[in-house]
Amino acid sequence: MTILSTEKVKLNVSVKDKYEAIRMVGQMLVDAGHAPQAYIDKMIEREEALSTYIGGGLAMPHGTNDSKALIQSTGMAIIIVPAGVDFGGEEPAQLVIGLAAVGDDHLDILTNVAVLVSEEEDMQRILNASSPQELISIFESGMES
Repeated sequence: MTILSTEKVKLNVSVKDKYEAIRMVGQMLVDAGHAPQAYIDKMIEREEALSTYIGGGLAMPHGTNDSKALIQSTGMAIIIVPAGVDFGGEEPAQLVIGLAAVGDDHLDILTNVAVLVSEEEDMQRILNASSPQELISIFESGMES
């Protein structure tokens, strides 16, 4: 099972609020077999405790610490929200990455993603990706370096 696949990428998404965005990425993680339905509630619980907005237009919703036992495999689900969605940061999130991670995998993924999107050029390439395949290739090249 791959961490990121075309079934877990949606471009040009419109959502009414951060909870709809979280449910959308959460459902993709569930549908791909990374976690059970209950994990989505834990993602929302985590968001209510502390925003998962990272900065620079990126939010990375994930479950609470006590939900780790629910996770079956490490995976990411990505939505691009061109109009942005308010996650309580200085600017709206346009890139929302749902994360389910086994063990300490989340630390490596968070670091890799943060480095990738900290480059304005890479962030623009991600936001302007014309297909799920293109977006995945940007992530794969960025997360290997």
